[in-house]
Amino acid sequence: MLFPGTCFLNKSGSLRLNLANQITMKRVLILTALILLGGLTTMAQKNFYSFKTKSIDGKEFDLSQLKGKKVLVVNTASKCGFTPQYKDLETLYERYRERNFVIIGFPANNFKNQEPGTNDEIAEFCQLNYGVTFPMMSKISVKGDDIDPLYSWLTRKSENGKFDAEVTWNFQKFMIDENGNLAGFLEPKESPLSEKIVKWIEE
Repeated sequence: MLFPGTCFLNKSGSLRLNLANQITMKRVLILTALILLGGLTTMAQKNFYSFKTKSIDGKEFDLSQLKGKKVLVVNTASKCGFTPQYKDLETLYERYRERNFVIIGFPANNFKNQEPGTNDEIAEFCQLNYGVTFPMMSKISVKGDDIDPLYSWLTRKSENGKFDAEVTWNFQKFMIDENGNLAGFLEPKESPLSEKIVKWIEE
């Protein structure tokens, strides 16, 4: 009895069918391997260097140019109780900038309207009041529906592969190692000159 969609094959036909099935199976396996490899490659590339941002004067800033450096990423504000941390951040930067260390400030207005100014106003404030020389970026959002892609990666384990670390206030500090991986973070109230940060830089 023959079932619908089947046909009788002689010995030669059976060999041809088996060969065709083997070729098809090989193609499926190769395609699956390529898809998996592509996914792994994408995951491997998603680190700090995967992102681009803009400097406070509006120029594109590719974070991959910081390869080989330890980076401290800080969301800043001009009208916060922690704003004086700018002074300690600048001290830290001056002390270790020649040891492959850099600080990047990201102004953000996510907390009680404590960073209402424009990029130009923020840059002037930082220079006049604290003599900031470390790189400052353009104003962004560090939480919520409009969160910047970099901060989405910094704060979500599903993206950074390390931990969840929602930004709770201005001046939260994220540590990025020389390979662009997330190494840790400090709460906003913790000093930029804390033992944890200094020890990390000097390791």
